Amino acid sequence: MDDKHYLLSLIREGEHQLQDFKYRVADACKLAKSVSAFANTDGGRLLIGVRDDGHLAGVRSEEEIYMMHQAAYNYCKPEASIKFDTYHVPPSDTVNGARGLRTIVVATVPPSAKRPICAIDEQGRMRAYIRINDENIVASPVHLALWRESQKPQGSMLAYNDDIQLLLSIMQKQYTLKQIVHLSRLPRYKVIALLARLIRFGNVRWDYVNQQFLFSLLC
Repeated sequence: MDDKHYLLSLIREGEHQLQDFKYRVADACKLAKSVSAFANTDGGRLLIGVRDDGHLAGVRSEEEIYMMHQAAYNYCKPEASIKFDTYHVPPSDTVNGARGLRTIVVATVPPSAKRPICAIDEQGRMRAYIRINDENIVASPVHLALWRESQKPQGSMLAYNDDIQLLLSIMQKQYTLKQIVHLSRLPRYKVIALLARLIRFGNVRWDYVNQQFLFSLLC
């Protein structure tokens, strides 16, 4: 399979959990959000120089390629692992006198073992992102707590104290973090930590519905 057919086979998949299209790289900060989201979830690839409709527009300059490296190495903390593969292919549509080759860059981001990978914005603030379907979402406080939990020894045990039992009794139905804090009357920081532990030990599930996370017992 030649380069163009390989790229077109990827494009036919569309944007999904493991793949995103980027037409231009005009802002390293914005690109870093995608790198953060892939690294903090299941990994994935960015097809850079590809329009949302799948058209092979190409990367226009060496400056854009430079910004790709900046996004991974200077705008992600800790530094994200990323591999760049460059392809030179004819345009998708040769009608209307289109000539020359288009440069398409495939940036592959593996899932990180050192989560969270944070993206740095224009004001120097750091935020971690996750990938859900074809969207990059700001990681919730529970994600951050869960990543901290994952660094603990595998032999750790979950003590079913009164606070844990209270949360389990509440989550017979799906609730948001805010609702659980309100119903339990526990401090928010404690609910976040307990939810992370319950998710880690397989007691609680969470779903992303209507742009919010809902928690419930894992049946």
